[in-house]
Amino acid sequence: MMHRLITLLVCFFASFDVGSAQVASVRVKVASEARLVSEVSAIAPGKSFTVALQLVHPAEWHSYYKNSGGVELPPTIEWTLPDGLTAGPIQWPVPEVKDGYFGKSFIYAGAPVFLTDIRVSAGVKAGDSVDLLASAKWQICKDSCISEEQVLKLVLPVRAELEMDPAHSALFEKARADQARGVPGLVVSAQPVGDEVQIRISPAESVKGTPSDFIPNEAFLQPASAGGDIRRDGDGWVVTLRRIKMDFLDKAVPQGSSVSGILVGVPPLEIPETLIASAPPKSLPFFKYLPILGGMMLGGLILNLMPCVFPVIGLKIMGFVQQAGADRKKIALHGVMFAGGVLVSFGVLSGVLFIARLTSGVSKGWGYQLQEPWVVLTLMLLMFVLALNMFGLFELGTSATSVGGSLQSKQGLGGAFFSGVLATIVATPCSAPFLGAAIGVAVGLPAVQFFAAFVAMAMGLSLPYLVLSIFPKLLDFLPRPGGWMESFKQAMSFFLFATAGYLFWVYAGQIGLENMLGPLFGMTSIAVAAWIYGRWNLPHRPRSVRWVALALTVLFAGGGFWLVRPPEKSALIWEPWSQERVDEVLGSGSPVFIDFTAQWCATCQVNKRTAYSKEVIALMKERGVVAFKADKTNPDPLIESKLAELGRTAIPVNVLITPGQEPIITPEILTAGYLKALFGAISFD
Repeated sequence: MMHRLITLLVCFFASFDVGSAQVASVRVKVASEARLVSEVSAIAPGKSFTVALQLVHPAEWHSYYKNSGGVELPPTIEWTLPDGLTAGPIQWPVPEVKDGYFGKSFIYAGAPVFLTDIRVSAGVKAGDSVDLLASAKWQICKDSCISEEQVLKLVLPVRAELEMDPAHSALFEKARADQARGVPGLVVSAQPVGDEVQIRISPAESVKGTPSDFIPNEAFLQPASAGGDIRRDGDGWVVTLRRIKMDFLDKAVPQGSSVSGILVGVPPLEIPETLIASAPPKSLPFFKYLPILGGMMLGGLILNLMPCVFPVIGLKIMGFVQQAGADRKKIALHGVMFAGGVLVSFGVLSGVLFIARLTSGVSKGWGYQLQEPWVVLTLMLLMFVLALNMFGLFELGTSATSVGGSLQSKQGLGGAFFSGVLATIVATPCSAPFLGAAIGVAVGLPAVQFFAAFVAMAMGLSLPYLVLSIFPKLLDFLPRPGGWMESFKQAMSFFLFATAGYLFWVYAGQIGLENMLGPLFGMTSIAVAAWIYGRWNLPHRPRSVRWVALALTVLFAGGGFWLVRPPEKSALIWEPWSQERVDEVLGSGSPVFIDFTAQWCATCQVNKRTAYSKEVIALMKERGVVAFKADKTNPDPLIESKLAELGRTAIPVNVLITPGQEPIITPEILTAGYLKALFGAISFD
């Protein structure tokens, strides 16, 4: 076991190109031979030719395919060519599959040959000669791994026509025979199935004989021989590959969205890059689909009782109360407009969801729009401002504040429609608890059943309003207008405040808790704007007072919006502070910058928001400064001890430490200009 562990570590470090330093003594005893061979003895303008890198490995040693199957490195060639010549990619021979430390490995033993096509432009003049330099690197392994490299050179004359070199024709003929070849008319599709990927290859006649294995080009997939499967299925072949999800020495294997590789057979078949996409959805039989429709409609009906939607319902019920005894056709029209707003909104949301499913090949879940910080911010501010209005902090007029309450005018019809839109938007976060299963099935259905399911949900949400508007006699059971309505409106505001608070919590998760100070102050500023508007921008106030109030409203609202907006993602990475890690970085010769901070420290948060400009971050990276965050939001004796060592007790404290020099403690309030001067003056003497 110890021997295997040492071998594993040697391979791992060699994969990061440090193997040559670690195994220099081994390279003296074991080394591959490399040569660069041209298929032609003379090149010609406008004609392509092929060169070969041949590696001759020592006995029992091997190199690797472009997907090694583990952490080992494949051969690479860095070309230095004269003007007019360009090199194509390496053409890989079919590798051998063997057991490795991480599962299956894809190797080349003996003397593998790697071909590369060189294109010659028509501008290259005949009569000259060209130098081709190839810096080749590769890794070979046996019981341990070593990295090797060699610079190889070819000098070829330029003639009017290509001149083939018969001395090397057998080498190139065999090298091409060792490669997988594509087949015209091949149809390939791939889809995820649990932790596996299924590849379908047709027509079946494109594959000669019975394939023995599938070698993937992607590191997140295992070959078919590692627990997968290859089988004939009608007019095609189905290849099943298992995903690799384990971590290699704490380095997770990234999962990809496409697959390509080699179907091993006689001859081997090249499988082009193919998107891994879900299979086209199949229609459900009517009797299986009917419960989904019923569940979606019932779910939409129940949404009316959810905390997200109930405030909007309260406003709408008030509108019905005000209209008790009014014209029946107008009441019905407003109910239809409300339902129209719901249907249009559901159509837009489900349409975007359907398009996203088609373009990405991956089903997105209902509520996907809440993944966007700007969408959450817009809803949060809308709920917050409506809550302030309903509580009585300000008034915008009956048609604007009733959200569809004026039911006898053109504005009232628009308000009814907007009520439906608003009810749909705020219903989204409340749909998961009891609609999750139905929505999960619906998003995987074909187009007609997909949209019909969401229409059923929309009809369920709007059904109570349609019933009340079409049968206005039911309004007789509702209480008549009176003073109670103001109390009811203020009570509804608390539901809106709760909805805004919930969205604020979602927003905090998206932008990070460390960025929440701005939104808190921003919403306070918006509330001040609403108070100024409601207090002084009133009809009985002098015109000058109203103009000043309006200007202050715009100022506070604009400032609040600027503070509450999503912050730009910082390119600066803060490592958690520990003295051991700081000593390690200083020991490597890099300076460190430590920010002693806390979530409750307002000055600390302002510093982070204003001082670390793009120029400052770029300068920190240029000077190799490693940033550490010593967070004392909660008690930490180690941080307190370090602060005492620096002679400080209160935060913020920011310290720059350069190896071999005294720490520099910055002022409490930071600016971008100060930090640029600080980092620009770093000296490594």
